[in-house]
Amino acid sequence: MRQNMGEMARDGKILSIFYALCLLCVCSSAIPEEYKFMKEASSAAAEESYDYIIVGGGTAGCPLAATLSHNFSVLLLERGGSPYGNLNISRIENFQHTLADSSPGSPSQMFLSEDGVFNSRARVLGGGSCLNAGFYSRASPQYVKKMGWDGELVNRSYPWVEKIVAHEPALKPWQAAVRDALLEVGVKPYNGFTYDHMHGTKLGGTIFDKKGKRHTAADLLRYANGNGLTVLLHATVSRVFFGKGKSSRSARGVIYRDAKGQKHVAYLKNRMSEVIISAGALGSPQLLMLSGIGPADHLKSMGIPVLVDNKGVGKGMADNPMNAIFVPSTRPVHKSLLQVVGITKMGSYIEGSSGFLTAVVPMPKHYGALMNKDAEILEGGFIMEKVKGPLSRGLLRLKNTNVEDNPSVSFNYFSHPQDLERCVKGIKIIEKMVQSKAFSVFNNANVSLSEIRAMSVERALNVIPKQFNDTTSLEQFCKDTVNTIWHYHGGCRVGSVVDGSYRVFGTKALRVIDGSTFVSSPGTNPQATVMMLGRYMGVMIARERLGTGAGV
Repeated sequence: MRQNMGEMARDGKILSIFYALCLLCVCSSAIPEEYKFMKEASSAAAEESYDYIIVGGGTAGCPLAATLSHNFSVLLLERGGSPYGNLNISRIENFQHTLADSSPGSPSQMFLSEDGVFNSRARVLGGGSCLNAGFYSRASPQYVKKMGWDGELVNRSYPWVEKIVAHEPALKPWQAAVRDALLEVGVKPYNGFTYDHMHGTKLGGTIFDKKGKRHTAADLLRYANGNGLTVLLHATVSRVFFGKGKSSRSARGVIYRDAKGQKHVAYLKNRMSEVIISAGALGSPQLLMLSGIGPADHLKSMGIPVLVDNKGVGKGMADNPMNAIFVPSTRPVHKSLLQVVGITKMGSYIEGSSGFLTAVVPMPKHYGALMNKDAEILEGGFIMEKVKGPLSRGLLRLKNTNVEDNPSVSFNYFSHPQDLERCVKGIKIIEKMVQSKAFSVFNNANVSLSEIRAMSVERALNVIPKQFNDTTSLEQFCKDTVNTIWHYHGGCRVGSVVDGSYRVFGTKALRVIDGSTFVSSPGTNPQATVMMLGRYMGVMIARERLGTGAGV
C-alpha cells in the first residue's frame, strides 16, 4: 500500500502543477456580484457574535444558512474557497480534473480509507455538490417516514432546492443504451423522467444544466437575506468552545483561523443562539471529538479534555460500495455522467458513465498505465452498481489533533454478508446488460466477458490486494473492484449522537445537521436529500423560535 501511495504522490505532483497552471486563467476565488455577504476570513474581525454559527458551507450548510438568514444573523464558515470561476468545478467535461488535483488548496482533499479505497472530501463552498457526478434523486417516502420527518415540509423543501440546482438531462447515447439495456434485462417498469425514488428504470435529475454547467449547493445562497448572512471563506474551525460552571456543556461559540493563520473567535449572541456543525461525514465527528465530545478513552489518548463521553461519535461509518464493469468500445464514446438509474428490488442500483478514463475517482497514478493501453480499449464507459444501505459499518477516529488533517476512517466494505450478496446480484445484471442488444453498438471490441472482468479489476481505484487469476467468482470480483461513489455517511447518527431535532446529546446550543447523521444513505444518491435537509431544518429551527408563522 505504501509503495502505491508513493507512486500516486510522484505522479500527482506533475498533475498538480498542470492543474494549477490551468487555473491561472480563471479566478478560483471569484465571488458572484450578488454575494456581497461573502468574503475572505482574513478580513473578518477578531471577535464577532451571531444568532447562528454554521460550521461547513457544504451541501447542507448552504441551504441551512440561506434559510435562517431571513430571521436571524448567521455566520457560515467554510474552510475552502469559492467554486465560482473554477472551470474544473463548473464544466462537466472537466469532471475528472478537480478530483485528480492533489495540490494543498484543491477543492478536493484526497484520503485513503483504512480499507484501501481512494476517496475525496470536499474543501470548497458548496461541498460535495462541487465534486460529484451530478445525479439528483429524492429519497423514498419510506425513508422520509423512517427518519421521522414532516412529509408536507419535505415535499415543499425539495422543490425549493430544485428550482435553482436541478435539471432534466438531455439523454446521451450511452445513457440511452443503459436505459434500454436495463429494460431489456427486466429492470421494469420504465418511469420516465422523475426526481422520485421508484422501483424500475428512470431518467433522474442532474445538477448540470443543458449547457454542461454545474449548479451547486452554493447557488442556494441566492435565496439568502444578504443583510442577515456573513459567509467567510478559508475559515478553518478548530473547535467549539463551551461555557463554565453550570453552563459548561452549553456551546458559546467557535474558534477558527483564516488563510494567514490568524485566530478569530465567533460568539453566540444569547442563550437562544446555537452552533450548528455541517462539516460532513468526516468533518462533523472529527470536530465533535476535537471539541471534547466522543469516546472518553480515545479523547484522552489524544490529550483532549473530555466534555461528553459519547461512544457513538465516529461509530456507524458507512460508504455504499460501488463496483463497475468497464465496457470497451472500438470507436469514440462521448462523455456522460449519471443520468439513468435502475432501482432494483434486490437492493442494488445500476447507473453508468462514459468517455472518462476511469470509473469514478480518477487518481493520478492510473493515468500513465491507461495511456499505455491499446487505444481501442481506452474508449468506452462503465456500468456500475451501488449497494443499497449499506448494512456494513465502520469507524472513524482521530489521527492527531490537527483539524486540517483527515481522520482515520474504515468502512468495512462487505463485512455484512447481505451487502456482498447484493453486489453479486447487481454485477449479474450488469453482465447481462453488457451482452444485451441495446449495448451491442458499444460492446464491439470483441472482448470476452472474462477479459472485461479482468480489465475492470485493473481499473479498480483501490490498493486492495487482488486475485487477478480468479475471473469466475463474482464475490471475489466485488471485493477486488470495490470503489467509493462518495456516499459515505454516519459518525453522528440520529439516536446515538444527536436526537430527532439534531441536537447533540449531553450538550446545549449545539446541533449537527448533515449526512453524518444518516443511518443509511437516502435513495440512489444522497445530495438531493442533504440539500433538502438543510432547508427543512432551517424552517424547523425558525418555527421553534418564532412559531409556525415564521417568514422563511
